[in-house]
Amino acid sequence: MAFIHYNKASLFLFLFSSCLATLLTLSQGDHKPWQTQYPFIRLSSSFSSPSPSPSPPSSSAKSIPSNGGEKVYDYIVVGGGTAGCPLAATLSQNYNVLLLERGGVPFANRNVSFLSNFHLTLADTSEISASQYFVSNDGVFNARARVLGGGTSINAGFYTRASSRYVKRVGWDAKLVNESYPWVEKQIVHEPIFEPWQRAVRDGLLDVGVSPNNGFTYDHLYGTKVGGTIFDRYGRRHTAAELLASANPQNLDVLIHARVQKIMFDTNGKKPRAVGVVFKDENGDLHEAFISRKRGSEVIVTSGAIGSPQLLLLSGIGPKHDLEKLNISVVHANNFVGKKMSDNPMNAIYVPFNRPVKQSLIETVGITKKGVYIEASSGYGQSKDSIHCHHGVASAEIGQLSTIPPNKRTHEAIELYKRNKKDLPHEAFHGGFLLEKIAYPKSKGELKLIDTNADNNPSVVFNYFSHPEDLRSCVNGIRMMEKLVRSEPFLNFTQCGKETANKLLNMSVTANVNLIPRHTNDTQSLEQFCKDTVITIWHYHGGCHVGKVVNKDYEVMGVHRLRVIDGSTFEQSPGTNPQATVMMLGRYMGVKILRERLGKEGPRR
Repeated sequence: MAFIHYNKASLFLFLFSSCLATLLTLSQGDHKPWQTQYPFIRLSSSFSSPSPSPSPPSSSAKSIPSNGGEKVYDYIVVGGGTAGCPLAATLSQNYNVLLLERGGVPFANRNVSFLSNFHLTLADTSEISASQYFVSNDGVFNARARVLGGGTSINAGFYTRASSRYVKRVGWDAKLVNESYPWVEKQIVHEPIFEPWQRAVRDGLLDVGVSPNNGFTYDHLYGTKVGGTIFDRYGRRHTAAELLASANPQNLDVLIHARVQKIMFDTNGKKPRAVGVVFKDENGDLHEAFISRKRGSEVIVTSGAIGSPQLLLLSGIGPKHDLEKLNISVVHANNFVGKKMSDNPMNAIYVPFNRPVKQSLIETVGITKKGVYIEASSGYGQSKDSIHCHHGVASAEIGQLSTIPPNKRTHEAIELYKRNKKDLPHEAFHGGFLLEKIAYPKSKGELKLIDTNADNNPSVVFNYFSHPEDLRSCVNGIRMMEKLVRSEPFLNFTQCGKETANKLLNMSVTANVNLIPRHTNDTQSLEQFCKDTVITIWHYHGGCHVGKVVNKDYEVMGVHRLRVIDGSTFEQSPGTNPQATVMMLGRYMGVKILRERLGKEGPRR
């Protein structure tokens, strides 16, 4: 396994693991405490229910849980993330909803709330971090959200809708889709402050033929555009958790630090019927929560592309052989749970600037017809002192030792890392990055349980570039970025000359941004460059596909009263960045469910 280190050109692991941070300008004015705005959010230990006796996962799958006289809910939503928050807020307009989130709140967390601290959450590998670190079996570093608001609390904030073609292909109601996006946008989305580096990227993309110039728009259009952002003008993040302000507070309970262990089923009927969930509170105590026996009551899983298939498997829904190996009683055998997982591979080129620049995250995007999207970020702005500090995931002293086998944690390896990190030039942090993302990867992987501990990461492999078309798309993207760095807008802005594109590639290929063995300085083969420098853009999806695990209404096939509504159901990641569509889907399905139960009237507000 390769040892991760910095050299003078390799800022990628730290900078890219963080998606780069931007400057913080504190917003003016007073702000109400979050407890006042969201009185329905409380610690999971405050939940009043009898604590079940600990038992192995197989014991309750065949039993009929009794809910005694405690409170029951019309809906239990598992996962207070990008889809879960808008879904719970919508359903609460007419029904009692329990929303369970395994992490804490974003509101009081400065690392989540402020752009300048963005990297700190991703670099934090502790158990209380809002970001849960994991390495896929491909050797690529990744992260899952562990905080109310989900991915919107730890991502780069770029907001853009899915294309009308995508909406038609997946069979959504276009009218309801076009009502659901604005519901999100009015509450948490902003037009970005268009930074000089982003202008150079826009002008360069147009210069190399990624046209037309579509200006600022949320729509997914071929050409070059500026998208929305969930960061306001003061650098303050607005997450999906703020969509809970639209909830009916009388009908909503939100429990934080509630780690759902499994879904409980009544298996006495023709089909298993979901009846509730078992969760641990912040003290490790177990609780049971139940849905009503009324027709229409459901458990809805919105735990994301990693968490949702993992929870189904832990609850006895999945490949029979795999479940039995872990002594999990099979509630419903389905060989497709956790299968055909996808992640959009990303590759990047570091570009040094000829002047100090203000930092920016993703604002401009080039939507090409060659199967790739081109985006960019700029400067980190680190001080000379902080460069030499511990940086969590990027630190040999803290994070990386956990990813290296003990017999390879040599004194020499650690000292080499420290020397390279110490020699890192401060000026390098003033550079920017060009990113290219494969739009619709054909390479597929899978997710499997390692054990029955719901807090642990499952085994995930994405098989990046195993399909030749993905590799061809990546090469097209790299060639486009080569043209971009030679364009006039770039030459006026960077330290590059027209002959330096290969140097930039060599700088990038030597950056140890993953655990994949690389071919140092071999940029003669762009295919090899793609394989060696692949990283994630955190747009993984699949594992609970429509037609395989859930039906078109997102109901889990083979059981009653259970749905999955999130990115795990996507065959393809929507738009250039999926968060807009995942939030839209939460609102969309909330309205759709209410209309099914109430008629066309739908939610009360």
